[in-house]
Amino acid sequence: MSPSKATALAGTRACVFDAYGTLFDFNAAVARCRAEIAPQADRLAALWRDKQIQYTWLRSLMGRYAPFWQVTGEALDYCLETVGIADTALRDRLMALYRELDALADVPATLDRLRAAGYPLAILSNGSPVMLDVVVAAGGLADRFAAVLSVAEVGVFKPHPSVYKLAVDRLGVPAGAICFLSSNAWDAAGAAAYGFRVAWINRGGLPAERLPAAPHAQLSSLSELPALLGVTR
Repeated sequence: MSPSKATALAGTRACVFDAYGTLFDFNAAVARCRAEIAPQADRLAALWRDKQIQYTWLRSLMGRYAPFWQVTGEALDYCLETVGIADTALRDRLMALYRELDALADVPATLDRLRAAGYPLAILSNGSPVMLDVVVAAGGLADRFAAVLSVAEVGVFKPHPSVYKLAVDRLGVPAGAICFLSSNAWDAAGAAAYGFRVAWINRGGLPAERLPAAPHAQLSSLSELPALLGVTR
């Protein structure tokens, strides 16, 4: 690890995580229905995620907030029509499975190491409160977090600055002492622009975004985070 990377998150007093894609596998719902969806499964999974995020941005710009559960369903409806699938039962099953996404493999052990080292942990997500309660419980992670924060409290989606402020207000920690983790490059940029110390979990090996702010560190796996923070056990 280079000295600059090793000190990128110096002074961190709390860790805040995005949920979908960072802690939970948003492709898991489609993966469990692969037999019914093939050969459109991979296309549907990618399109669903893209359209879901597009709708959050567009709703924020329009000033038309709606719960993330509604947005997720509207995105799925568009995508199913796009790939030529008209199956109400499958649609309902995909939505039900989205509530109980799998935790990614590198998540539980990483959270445990950070907690043992004394870091308060929180989730800050576009997800609506009921979605987050269910997915965190289903992933067996409920006891790891001091707070689970939803954009529903401010009525606008990421990357609006008021979303990131939720973590500062709830944890009582200055923005510059919060390490924010996201697998979404646009979210990492938004958090950095707000003033967090940010590690982008670049699981897909994607190029850096050309946005006004950049993450302070780039990791290929969440499991790299403890060492970056100086946690040795």
